[in-house]
Amino acid sequence: GVRFTNFYTHASCSPTRSTLLSGVDTHLNGLGNMDEWTAPNQLGVPGYEGYLNDRVATLPQLLKDAGYHTYMVGKWHMGKAPDQIPAARGFERDFSLLDGAGSYWDMTNFTGASPRSTFTEDGRYLRELPKDFYATKTYTDKLISFIDANRGDGKPFFAYVAHQAPHDPYHLPREWRTRHVGEYDKGWDAVRRERLKKQVELGIMPAGTPLSERMWFVPDPVLLAPATRAVLGKKMELYAGMMENLDFHVGRLIDHLKKIGEYENTVFIVFGDNGAEGTDLFQMIAGTPGTRDFLFAAIKWSQNHPNAWGDPGSYPVYGPMWAQVSMTPFSQYKGWLAEGGIRNGLIVSGPAVKRTRGSVNHGSMHVADIMPTLLEMAGAAYPKAWKGRELPPLLGKSWVPMLEGQAESPRTAEDVMAWELFGNRAVRQGTWKLRWQVRPYGRSEWELFDVAADPAERKDLAAERPEKLREMIALWDDYVRTNHVVLPSRTPFETMEKLLPQRVPDDAGFPPLTGKRQFVPPANMLAEPKE
Repeated sequence: GVRFTNFYTHASCSPTRSTLLSGVDTHLNGLGNMDEWTAPNQLGVPGYEGYLNDRVATLPQLLKDAGYHTYMVGKWHMGKAPDQIPAARGFERDFSLLDGAGSYWDMTNFTGASPRSTFTEDGRYLRELPKDFYATKTYTDKLISFIDANRGDGKPFFAYVAHQAPHDPYHLPREWRTRHVGEYDKGWDAVRRERLKKQVELGIMPAGTPLSERMWFVPDPVLLAPATRAVLGKKMELYAGMMENLDFHVGRLIDHLKKIGEYENTVFIVFGDNGAEGTDLFQMIAGTPGTRDFLFAAIKWSQNHPNAWGDPGSYPVYGPMWAQVSMTPFSQYKGWLAEGGIRNGLIVSGPAVKRTRGSVNHGSMHVADIMPTLLEMAGAAYPKAWKGRELPPLLGKSWVPMLEGQAESPRTAEDVMAWELFGNRAVRQGTWKLRWQVRPYGRSEWELFDVAADPAERKDLAAERPEKLREMIALWDDYVRTNHVVLPSRTPFETMEKLLPQRVPDDAGFPPLTGKRQFVPPANMLAEPKE
């Protein structure tokens, strides 16, 4: 396959997924904001429904019309009502978690608004999960069974494999938890330096690339007590084990496709849906680095002994320090529009790829490109209207010419990509990037970066290049008008900013801004799992 270094998603999960499956900007497809954080001034506004709305046609719907089987396993997070679930949006077979996260072992969720996770199988809401359920394994088992059920009918398939892993909480079998003991005790700064060195060696980043600054509230690991460093290193050990477990189960799927003779006939697109998760704020602010309180906070958030992390009921997360490691060399992580929040790894392989196997491409790519790319590969077209309603134009551009080696990028230096989420804003054109982020991670003013020369976004050029700043702001204004962007009247970061300077009380939490209640599946759509 080919690896891509300039691939952009959104800063959080459901906005990225809605763009992937619709090919349309979030402010038009219903995920202008995440459902959990819809601001008061966005309630009832078209484009801010909090689910994938009916004004768009989905990729599985169009591929189904083109003669494809359509399968989904994993996380959905784009609506729970009967007309919003995967079966209603084009998936012929599905085994899906409708929530944004949850236990990997059972139906336990971890928010007051939704204490029990909601799953569907083939369009029916599940009362319980299959015996011996473990998310990554079960999703893989289900997809293999879907593929096998229709083998031999002559129809191709589209599979959306939306694994929970490596989303928090870091739940994994015990035999996968101890493969990296002590490996990360050296601390996050040392690991980031090692990773950047390796990236340069592989040609993923150019020589001379600087690391982004360590987040201002993340301590220097050298200053921490050894026990604290070991406990925090254990969180990264769990993350590494979870990634290896995911790779193992993806490998099972690959092996099965080889066994049934479909591997060489399959295009694979592999990527993450946003920057790494860094919101383990409690351990960062409940104690001074190197003290007992800092270690206590690192443990308490999971409510049990570190040796039980990964078990049902635990909630280990690896925090902002390791999130920065995952996003090396970029700044920040999930939820923010710095490069660390929206720039992702991408691998494409299979018969559509004519470029040199194992090569690296630096062209500008966007998750919205996947819809036109797969439609072109399938010999299908994006219609102007679908089932009696006019469709918004596609946001993305097909990768087919680039994958065939006819171009280095689907975009020219004049093409524009833009984002808005939680009030954070960004525009990229060519090598230039305009960014406005709310506090506490941003300055609440426009910043300007040349991300080719400065991928770590260390040097704000707004004062030096006022004419370029004005040009980029004009592009932002065009984006707002075209996509009907409504900036939120309040954001989840207001709570965060209030908490950061002070000790966090034990009962502190982040309730949903809109106070939405637990979803109750319709009784006539409840079903037992298919073993």
